[in-house]
Amino acid sequence: MERFEASALTHMLVVTDVERSRDWYVRVLDAQVVGEYGGTSVVLQLLASWILLVTGGGPDAGKPTVTLAPPAEPDRPSTQIIFRVDDCAGLYELLSERGAEFVAAPDVRDGETRAFFRDPDGHLVEISELT
Repeated sequence: MERFEASALTHMLVVTDVERSRDWYVRVLDAQVVGEYGGTSVVLQLLASWILLVTGGGPDAGKPTVTLAPPAEPDRPSTQIIFRVDDCAGLYELLSERGAEFVAAPDVRDGETRAFFRDPDGHLVEISELT
């Protein structure tokens, strides 16, 4: 094989309550549930991507030194989900009505309007519009 190839990209988020997070992603971001497995994981389709919601867990044979856990400090994220949108202000209003709790009102800077909110476990989500 000469180059990396894959059929899909999945972003995994570790959550404390799979059902609560599933319901939030469906209600707030219109995600579609693709599968649910044993109360510990849910696969969502969002736009052309996959999100896997899983409960945390300790090391196993495939990752002997890794423990999966939701964000310990939501104000110190190491990753975020970013959506490029056509109307940041309009989506800010819609998502607020659906229960998204924004960190601040949309901010306009350097040719871009951005607004940040968190999912129920503190994962940072951004909506961004080029202006």
